[in-house]
Amino acid sequence: MAKDKLEKSEYGAKSIQVLEGLDPVRKRPGMYIGGTSTEGLHHLIWEVVNNSIDEAMAGNGNDILVQLLPNNIISVRDFGRGIPVEIHPQTKKSTLETVLTVLHAGGKFGGDGYKISGGLHGVGVSVVNALSAWTRVETCREGKVWAQEYKKGIPQGDVKSIGKTDHTGTTVIFQADPEIFPEIKYSWTKILDYVRQQAYLTKGVKIVVEDRREATAPELEYKIRKHGFYFDGGIISFVKFLNRGKQIKNEMPVYIEKTVDDVAVEISLQYTDGYKEHLYSFANNIFTPEGGMHVTGFKMALTRVLNDYAKKNNLIKEKDGGMTSEDLKEGLTAVVSVKLRNPQFEGQTKSKLGNAEVRGIVSSITSEGIQEFLEKHPGNAKAMIDKCLLTVRARIAARAAKDAVLRKGALEGMTLPGKLADCTTRNAELSELYIVEGDSAGGSAKQGRNRMFQAILPLRGKLVNVEKTSLDKVVKSDTLKPIIIALGTGIGETFDVSRLRYGKIIIMADADVDGSHIRVLLLTFFYRYFEDLIKNGHIYIAQPPLYRIQKGKDVRWVYDDREKDAIVEEFRLKGKEAKGDKGKSGKDGKSEETSGELGGDEITPEELEEAGGEIEKIAGVTIQRYKGLGEMNPQQLWDTTMDPEHRKMLKVEIEDAEEADRVFDVLMGADVEPRRRFIQTHAKSVKNLDV
Repeated sequence: MAKDKLEKSEYGAKSIQVLEGLDPVRKRPGMYIGGTSTEGLHHLIWEVVNNSIDEAMAGNGNDILVQLLPNNIISVRDFGRGIPVEIHPQTKKSTLETVLTVLHAGGKFGGDGYKISGGLHGVGVSVVNALSAWTRVETCREGKVWAQEYKKGIPQGDVKSIGKTDHTGTTVIFQADPEIFPEIKYSWTKILDYVRQQAYLTKGVKIVVEDRREATAPELEYKIRKHGFYFDGGIISFVKFLNRGKQIKNEMPVYIEKTVDDVAVEISLQYTDGYKEHLYSFANNIFTPEGGMHVTGFKMALTRVLNDYAKKNNLIKEKDGGMTSEDLKEGLTAVVSVKLRNPQFEGQTKSKLGNAEVRGIVSSITSEGIQEFLEKHPGNAKAMIDKCLLTVRARIAARAAKDAVLRKGALEGMTLPGKLADCTTRNAELSELYIVEGDSAGGSAKQGRNRMFQAILPLRGKLVNVEKTSLDKVVKSDTLKPIIIALGTGIGETFDVSRLRYGKIIIMADADVDGSHIRVLLLTFFYRYFEDLIKNGHIYIAQPPLYRIQKGKDVRWVYDDREKDAIVEEFRLKGKEAKGDKGKSGKDGKSEETSGELGGDEITPEELEEAGGEIEKIAGVTIQRYKGLGEMNPQQLWDTTMDPEHRKMLKVEIEDAEEADRVFDVLMGADVEPRRRFIQTHAKSVKNLDV
């Protein structure tokens, strides 16, 4: 049998597919831009903008213009040297066409093109061209404007001179291909955030972003949105921006800038009274979320220098011991930026820098810079050390409290004060933990759940706002302690995501103001101490219905008032149609279809008994409103909110960690004034306030 299959396979040279030119990009776009989702779509803009920033870093032109045009067209213009147009010696085509149509063709592989650049693979603009339905490139050089157009990466003619100019630079205009991207919708906020970040990292460069998508005619010019970024302070301004609204420890940020062996290092850091670290690292202006050698070198030096300074100046007591790297993370806001000639990134997405030589260089420069700062600014130095020592003491207290909690949990066999009703399966990928508001809802959830894979943990007592308290108090909290033990991951320095006992952690609270408050408190808790659970997609929010609407045997579960009104109207129209039908005549000559259900609005005793919430009847339509989860019986809770086949849930994601952190600070932080301003700003947008 196996022999027959081999003979029929006809595996030979014809079976091998060779993709030429830009075909590999269109075939496997994820290999080049990470995917075809929203992130991949925006990555097209980043690739072109990065080319313009490379020109600026090379000292050629300080102005960049990014425009969002109607019909999902993007235009990026710089005033650099302009892409060359002369015939390339290898391809025998115009250099402009070579750059736009050949992978790994660019000025970033040595030579005199760029000493430092954000590109590694030289595929940036050619990938954008390949994944665009239409592209046009204009380059200004030597007094002339040259242009060429492409469709799906294929040139639509030769490079031609279209006029004269006194400027130099390149303009790339493209329209993403809907055959590649299922949804083409650019985010103004996402673009502004990225451009702002790049402007901080390239001080002295002016980047203007214009949104002209709605300005489809001259009379609609007023709809243009415009934002410009220019920062003389560079990453010092970046650190101050990240710390806006926070209580600062060292009023003067640490700033270090030095170049050693063709590696330019720029670092700024500042401590706040917060409990979370905000460290942003970059290599050649490319964000490296997983860090790398530059971050390792920075942390080694920071730990060593602050410990040495504290001991030398008797700021640290013998009983406190030394400060660990973990102790120095709390409240730290830092930007670490390195620029080097040949960056070695791990993976196409460039999330981690791998150049081993960078670690020692960054460590040496950081040590020297921080030592100098501490000696020159003793007041700021003491504030930084005091903050770190406070973390040391909290760590020691938290460890003692945590050990006691975990010991107690183990001795009690995980029979927690919160009355965890565990599930049968021990497979974390299949199991779910419902964190439920209140004993009443918890009771219904326990009865209605599938015991095989669903665990229930009712919340008791007042939730702690972790934004205003330290870790040792968090682990002592009677409300949060059961959650910590139930998760099984540990917390703080002992956190290990591989020990997570449940694949889904689902917050299930009432759809009212109190429920919203509980959700925010729990999300703050997870964001501050279990951020990896959010990043890995483990945290969800249950969506219980507000209404149960029934007409005859037709039952609908409804999640908002707009949907309720639409369904009631649907039933009303059906009722009118039924009344309009003549139907069969009974013995008394009346229509059988119009008798009975449509006639009265009286609520039967059976309906009252079944209803947990408010109930009303309009034209034969029974509307039952649930004020809380506890008003649902176990079967209703299962049918609407817990049954995987029918439930609705929201997965909690962090699109922008910086913005998420700012919002948590505003809503939950110790400073009242930013929260007051937030409420005053958004009060008018609240349509329904449940008091």
